[in-house]
Amino acid sequence: MNGVVIEQMCTLEEAVTADAVIVGSGIATREVVEDPTIMGTLRSLDPARQLLAAQCSGTLVLAKLGLLDDVPACTDLTTRPWVQAADITVLNQPFFAKGNVATGGGCLAAHYLGAWAIARLEGLEAAESALHYVAPVGEKDEYIARAMRNLDPYLRPELTPG
Repeated sequence: MNGVVIEQMCTLEEAVTADAVIVGSGIATREVVEDPTIMGTLRSLDPARQLLAAQCSGTLVLAKLGLLDDVPACTDLTTRPWVQAADITVLNQPFFAKGNVATGGGCLAAHYLGAWAIARLEGLEAAESALHYVAPVGEKDEYIARAMRNLDPYLRPELTPG
């Protein structure tokens, strides 16, 4: 979309065996969830053995796979009605995680998903270091602090809301 090209780094069959899978967003997501070949392969995703995350319309993929049945989700405003039609509660916030499943709403929430996965796999210090690397100059401390405010409740069980 808009001229952005992402080269395939592995097959879907290889991706479903990864420690962490982040399902991105795209203009063709509704077509993807109707494709039995793609969805059949993605049915191997398993939050019992891997971290699963979705950004924007990627949330629809997790919903259609049944991976959000007991998990409220975040998504973008365009995808919201389709995720709700899949009987998923959509939250008005940029990030939410439960167990090994996380969702982010809005393109600029992608760094929350990446930092969550890094924190879960490598620790908080590694996540903060990654955020520091990509944060805008002159805003690094503020950027990291905001990200960690959004992530902390889901990385530290004692802070989990509700």
